[in-house]
Amino acid sequence: MRLEIYADILCPWCYIGKRRLSRALDGLAEPPEIVWRSFELDPEADRTPGPTAEEAMRRWWGERAPARTELIRTTGAADGLELNLHLARPVSTFDAHRLWKLGQEHGKGEETMERLLRAYHTEGANIADPEVLDALREEVLPGRALPAGAYAERVREDERRAAAQGVAGVPSLVIDGGRPVSGVQPPEAIRRLLDEGARRGG
Repeated sequence: MRLEIYADILCPWCYIGKRRLSRALDGLAEPPEIVWRSFELDPEADRTPGPTAEEAMRRWWGERAPARTELIRTTGAADGLELNLHLARPVSTFDAHRLWKLGQEHGKGEETMERLLRAYHTEGANIADPEVLDALREEVLPGRALPAGAYAERVREDERRAAAQGVAGVPSLVIDGGRPVSGVQPPEAIRRLLDEGARRGG
């Protein structure tokens, strides 16, 4: 069974979904082949930080914003995550995705994504800043260079694949090429999806 996971570093639900997926996979007798794929929520985003995520959410949701942001914070906290929406400032994630691909190439994809998520959501780092990305790279992938433009086509390929598979948001799970489903479900619900996928495949 093949499990494709589409995610973007900007998305707090992707951070939560990553934690829940780990719990869903724990103890599986036959874990699926996992393929993490890139997805930019805002391909036109600037590399220079602007308003915080919390401020942006106030613009999007108006009077509903406080309840929505509190839901994100408390849900993250229940999964052991510190989501600082008042620190995180949305920016372009394209280069962060390229760094993630470098990590995948060297068997450190999950560690690289984890570090990027924590840098953005917890520490409020500018993950579009080349110096910030280089420092994060050196933490996870010491001595592994990320040449200019490297892995750009792989990120674009993932995004084309997302469009072909009907992925419109993240986190999304695609099991054996089926229709996309939400990746932020409770661990037991994700486990049921995987069990059903295994039965169909078997």
